[in-house]
Amino acid sequence: MKIASAALALLVSNALALPDPRFDDKPEKTAPVAAARVPAAAVNEADARVWVEFEAPGKAERQAAVDAGVSIEELRPGMAAGIAAPQALARAKAAGLKVRAVVTLRQRFGALDFPPKDAIYHNYGELEADMRALAARAPGLASVFSIGKSTLGRDLWAVRLTKGASGAKPGIVFLGAHHAREHLSTEVPLLLAKHLVDNRADPEIARLLETRDIYFVPMVNPDGAEYDVEGGKYHMHRKNMARNADGSTGVDLNRNYGWGWGGGGASPDPGDDTYRGPAAFSEPESRAVRAFVEARPNLKILLSYHTFSELILYPWGGTNDPIPDAKALSAFKSMAGEMAKMTGYTPEQSSDLYVATGDTCDWAWGEKGIFAFTFELTPKSMWDGGFYPGAAAVQKTFRANIRPALYLIDLADDPLRAAKGGASR
Repeated sequence: MKIASAALALLVSNALALPDPRFDDKPEKTAPVAAARVPAAAVNEADARVWVEFEAPGKAERQAAVDAGVSIEELRPGMAAGIAAPQALARAKAAGLKVRAVVTLRQRFGALDFPPKDAIYHNYGELEADMRALAARAPGLASVFSIGKSTLGRDLWAVRLTKGASGAKPGIVFLGAHHAREHLSTEVPLLLAKHLVDNRADPEIARLLETRDIYFVPMVNPDGAEYDVEGGKYHMHRKNMARNADGSTGVDLNRNYGWGWGGGGASPDPGDDTYRGPAAFSEPESRAVRAFVEARPNLKILLSYHTFSELILYPWGGTNDPIPDAKALSAFKSMAGEMAKMTGYTPEQSSDLYVATGDTCDWAWGEKGIFAFTFELTPKSMWDGGFYPGAAAVQKTFRANIRPALYLIDLADDPLRAAKGGASR
């Protein structure tokens, strides 16, 4: 089926002509990046990472671990666990954290072979082919274009759904796979785009397609996502594939955005999973998202999908303080609460977990005034599958997220309506 989709993709163009030249879906202007490949030796530092479990009776311990460079991935009563490079583990111990267990990633997760049953997940080439096939099925509605280039020169593909002239329509964007190993976060936005196209005759969806400008960027970090499944094995890779000055690999793209960059919860050590990069927007992937957003002042809502933990997070992530706009905060809480009812996820301010600076949603809200959410998708815990929850999680998670997506698309004209119960869905 995917081979057929690829063949069909060759028959369609990158984008459909649209009336408003400000929204013509041409690739953002970026410096050309030569296609490259990072050799396996360049990511050997990942082999030294460990799974660490430590006592965490409260937020203070979680924050100390994050500030030490630990990427927290699991919370249990009185405990937390995550991935740490050797230097991060040493810093965490020096900060007084009571470490209970340390094992290698292989000991904790096994060989992490990419099983054939997980073929439902899209690699980079399959994603592009399916997006192009989607556009071919819906001329006049769907278009595919690149928002920029990755570190290794791959296009960051987007699909746009809208009918007719679109310059004045309220806009919304759904982002996936800032973090390489979070493959489910690619599948959900892709399936949502397909759902809207396949059900475009439904009266409510037809209304949204007529009145909204809807974008999906399912794979913000294609280089990292491709490396994570390279050689038929999962690599537990989080970052992009930038070569750092010390010879290590990768920047955490969700710590690289400009609002609050360089603060707590974002490591300055290139070897850590949460390395923030040498400067705000140092990475072509985060710069591409910035350019995409800045070129579209009609965007009112942004949703960034991640995995896992089944959470709905809203700003701020970089400070414990609430956002100062009381009306907006009320709308954020109302939207998060409504979507929690739809999904069963837990709604909370992002920093309630721990403070982490430089993330997408803080930048979108703080810099652009865009209502921005992070969804931590299925599963709820590492014990239920973690980053690799298997094929069965795809449809289940997608179905759980249809109603929240439609709810947000509807609210894109005026998110403040949410505080008054004004959404139609």
